[in-house]
Parts: sequence; C-alpha cells; structure tokens
Amino acid sequence: MKRYHLRMTIYFVILGLIVGFVGFTCFNSWKTIISNKNKKIELEQQYNQLMNKEDELNDEVNKLQDPEYVAKYAREKYLYTKDGELIIDVSNN
Repeated sequence: MKRYHLRMTIYFVILGLIVGFVGFTCFNSWKTIISNKNKKIELEQQYNQLMNKEDELNDEVNKLQDPEYVAKYAREKYLYTKDGELIIDVSNN
C-alpha cells in the first residue's frame, strides 16, 4: 500500500511539472502574441502616416512641374520678385 501511495505521489508530481511547463509555455506564447499585435498596430499607424506623407509629396512634385506654381512658390517662400515688383515685408518678427 505504501508503494502505491509513493507511486501515485510521483505520478502527480510529474503530472504537475508537465502541466506547469505547458502552462508556462502557453503564457509566454500569449504574451508574445499580444506584444506582436501591439507592434503591428503601431506599424500600421506609421505605415498610414508614411503613405499620407507620400501622397502629399507626390502632390507637391506634380505641382512643381508647373512653371507658374514654381514662380509663385519662389515669390512667396524666398521673396523673389518679377520685374517691376516691390516687396514690402509686413511680418512682425
């Protein structure tokens, strides 16, 4: 009878170790999956921002193909003038 109890105790200890190992492995796997999902969400947001930025830059490139837009942009941004124009800076610095 003592041998039976000893054998059953050893079986339960081994079973407990196996269940513990499987539980620990599953927990780590779920932790990794959740972490990867969060990273995926962040990367998708970054991707969408970059795609929007690319669209804006493509629009700007298309606009810069137009000589009239380039001339207007240069006049506004770099204060270039046409012949006979006068620049008056009214900004408060």
